[in-house]
Order: sequence, then structure tokens, then C-alpha cells
Amino acid sequence: MGEIARGLEGVKFTETRLSKVDGQAGELTIAGFRLEELAPNASFEEVLFLLWNDRLPKAAELRMLRAQMLGQRALPPAAMSVLREAAARHLPSMDAMRMAVDTVGLCGPEPHPAGEVDTGCAVALVSHVPTIAAAYWRLLRGHKPVEPRADLGHAANYLYMLNGEEPHPEAARAMETYLNTVVDHGMNASTFTARVITSTRSDMVSAIVGAIGALKGPLHGGAPGPALDMVFEIHARSSKSGRSVAEEADAWARETVASGGRIMGFGHRVYKVRDPRADVLDQAARKLFAGAGEAQLYQDARTVEEVMLRVLEELKPGRNLKTNVEFYTALVLHGVGLEAEMFTPTFAVSRVGGWTAHVLEQVAEDRLIRPDAAYVGPTDRKWVPVEARG
Repeated sequence: MGEIARGLEGVKFTETRLSKVDGQAGELTIAGFRLEELAPNASFEEVLFLLWNDRLPKAAELRMLRAQMLGQRALPPAAMSVLREAAARHLPSMDAMRMAVDTVGLCGPEPHPAGEVDTGCAVALVSHVPTIAAAYWRLLRGHKPVEPRADLGHAANYLYMLNGEEPHPEAARAMETYLNTVVDHGMNASTFTARVITSTRSDMVSAIVGAIGALKGPLHGGAPGPALDMVFEIHARSSKSGRSVAEEADAWARETVASGGRIMGFGHRVYKVRDPRADVLDQAARKLFAGAGEAQLYQDARTVEEVMLRVLEELKPGRNLKTNVEFYTALVLHGVGLEAEMFTPTFAVSRVGGWTAHVLEQVAEDRLIRPDAAYVGPTDRKWVPVEARG
């Protein structure tokens, strides 16, 4: 029996031009661009074009893509019917998203031809997912879904559909930066799922539905909400005790570690240094909260982060538990007005761009993904009729 790569960690099964994750150096490259250069400056539509076409769009190409996406934002009646039924049953948002994506019928019923790359279905999927997420959020709360606006970009329109108000430009930019930051991240579980499905020559919708199912799992989709809850709890304790936020953060961290709890927002399976996505979202949060007049929340979060890093290094030396993307994801998404229940669906609003790009890559590769497994069961059992089994 050969060595078993549990969880396929360290196994490379294909090549990709979409993203490079360097966990030792703490670097993330998206289609040739360092994340910190691309995410704060590009529109989400530009990043989509880059992932799908391996270059940035010209002005006319960008206008065309935006027009194509605008034409695909509205949901078909079948999708709305599913969302209304799901809301009546109070199903989780990720379940509703999975079911709604599966009804929109964006691709033909036949599997894709081998090697044929067509971005039409990708455009439709990326355009539909934010409408699905926003419509379901409103339906769960007894509100009528908000129709998309033709004069707003992808990120701003998503915020508008959530609450019916045009977002402040700083909030729209923060959301755009977030979408760009998490759009793709190497061969993670949901991306691998999408590529495995595509490798069978199934259709893109099936691949994206499978990816949504993988993202729903808490070990992958993450839980940025608790990271923000931690900051709020420490702030409340500070206000009540009269001690500083740093003092309460230190006590909270030590209590949590002593009780065997996990400090959310720190540590990553790949990154052994600070997650580069945390750096980008840290800067986005700083600008957002300064403009919104809520600089104190941002400062509290920075204080909590500094204390957590110090205490974790002291109590768990050598574990390299550095700040991950969840910590500042929570701060940014809270800052643009999202509640914690919408954090993972909003992650999907972004990541569907990366999933579709990987599907297109896998279509071009056209090779079935079929790993092996080491059999560890018995091999010498003998058949006994049921009446003789005692």
C-alpha cells in the first residue's frame, strides 16, 4: 500500500492559470495579479473577464459584459417559486440557493461538447446568484424581493437588492473589494467539486450546484460571524468592567484557550503566515469605517486582533495561528449592512465567478478526474445462504 494523502493534501492533479496560493510567503496571485493590487482597484466585472479570458477587458468589452450580465439578473418564475416555498419552510439560505440555481435552466440539457469553452452560461450563473441570495433574504423576512437596477454595477446592485436603498459609494467599493478578494483561492473543496463534476462532461449548472453544496459545509464556507461576535462581546465586557478592550481581549483569549475553545478568525490550513486576504480586507474596512464615522469599531477590531495574535503565540507556540480571511470578512460585511446569516451566501456570490472559471478550464482539459483509494477491508470472506447464518 502506498502512502495515503488524507484529504488529498499536497496532491496536484491539474494545472491552472486562475490563482496561486503561497501559504509560506502569505501571497495570493489571481490570474497573474497580486491580490493587493487587483482587489482594491478592479470592478468585479473586470475580474470575471480576467478569469474567463486570461486578460483584462478593453472598455468596449467591459461594457458588453456588463450589458450581458444586466440581461441575466432577473430570475425566472420557477426560481422565484422555489424561493417562496423555501422561505415558507424557513430553510437555510444555502439550501435555498442550491435549489434555486438548479431550477433556472441556464444551460441546455445535453452535456457540454468535449473541449468547447463557452462563457454564456457562466455569465448567466454569476448574474443570477446575487439576485437569488438577495431575494431569499427578503422573502425570509416577509418582504417583497427588490428588482435589480440597470444603472448599478454588480456589487452595488447586490447591496441595493438586499435593502432597497442605493448603497453609499464607499460601501459599494468595500463590497466590490470583498467580492474580488474571495473570488478564487486555489483548489479548495468547492472548486474541486465543481471540477470533478465537469470532468464527467456534465453541465455547468450541475457543477455549480455541487460547489454550493460543498461551500455549505462549515469546514469550508467558514464562520466569519463568530469572529465579529467576539469583538462585540469583548467590547461589551470592557464597557461593563471599566477595563480596556485590550485587557478584556487578553482575558477572553486565555479563558477560551483554557476551556478548549477555538478563537475564530485565526489559523488557516494553508497559510502559515498572515492571510493576504486579511490584509486587503483590513484596508477596505479601515476606509469603510472611517467614512461611515464608525472608526471605533474598526479600532476595537484591530486591538482584539493584536491581543489574540500575542496570546496565541504565547499559549500555542509554533502553531502559526495568524489572522485569516474570516476576521476582516466579518468586519467588512457588517460594515456594508449585512447580517451574519448572509455572510456565507455572499461568499457564494463572489466564488461562483471562480467556480465558473475552473469549469471552463476543466472543459478545455477534458479529462475525467478519478483518484484511487487503498482498500483496507477483508478479502477472504465466503458466501453463506441466509438460512445458514444462524
